[in-house]
Amino acid sequence: MSAQSPAAVVPSNEPQHNEPQHNEPQPNEPQPREPQPVPRPLSRTNLIQTLAAGYVPLVLTTLVVFLPLLWMVLSSFKQPGEIVTTDLKILPDSLNLENYATAMTTVPFAQFFANSLVVTTVGSTIKVVLAILTAYALVFVRFPFKNVIFVLILVALMVPAQVSILPNYILVAGMGGKNTLWGIILPGLGTAFGTFLLRQHFLTLPPSILEAAEIDGAGHWRRLWQIIVPVSLPSVATVALVTVVSEWNDYIWPLIITDRPETMTLPVGLTLLQNSEGNGAGWGILMAGAVLVIVPILLVFAALQRYIVAGLTQGSVTG
Repeated sequence: MSAQSPAAVVPSNEPQHNEPQHNEPQPNEPQPREPQPVPRPLSRTNLIQTLAAGYVPLVLTTLVVFLPLLWMVLSSFKQPGEIVTTDLKILPDSLNLENYATAMTTVPFAQFFANSLVVTTVGSTIKVVLAILTAYALVFVRFPFKNVIFVLILVALMVPAQVSILPNYILVAGMGGKNTLWGIILPGLGTAFGTFLLRQHFLTLPPSILEAAEIDGAGHWRRLWQIIVPVSLPSVATVALVTVVSEWNDYIWPLIITDRPETMTLPVGLTLLQNSEGNGAGWGILMAGAVLVIVPILLVFAALQRYIVAGLTQGSVTG
């Protein structure tokens, strides 16, 4: 018998169609999640979330800040019988300015206002200028131990001001600064907060603006006041506003270093007014005096408050 050769496989000219392979999901493979429906802007869920997380905390915070001020203003127009009473009266019976006239004549209010104006203007100006110069040096000037100095400034932010009251009193009194305006101004001329805020903002400025000025032959002084300060106006205004408010409302140090009405500031003058009108009939006069103290600084704050948000956020945005 002859051996049969294996059958030859003849390739087919017909195109072969590969059947699609369906990948079955593995048991441990995570399944795709269906997209969650987005609530409509005026839906009940969206309105509740907006009220609970936005408007309610905002309204409560506003009431906590505003209601004491409103009560102080209303009480400044009330007579003693309307304040010291068991029947609560929110609105005064009439807008009587007698309390304001009594407050301004009982103590030398004009002298207090002039002292506060001098202390606030001189102290705030020197503080802001020193903060600008220090922040510029820490960013744009090369000198040894620059980072160490910045760390010391951060440490100064953490030290309470009350710690330095006794050393400052001994130093200023020894220099003859008791009962003087310069004795009130001198210990607080350094501002760690202003230096820190301006430094953080100066770090965000592009180096190209200073390189162009340096090519033109501008020195540090010209670069600072003609380039850096104009483009950093919101941050400088924020430091100035915070410094003005702090100087105007400062109470502890002027109370310690002065004991004469000729050199007292407005917050300390309120203490003198309280000693003169300490009985129950003087609450309206004290409220009128407090209104006279805070109105000037509220006007300054209202004029400059638009710079606060811009100034505080400029140094936090990089890239």
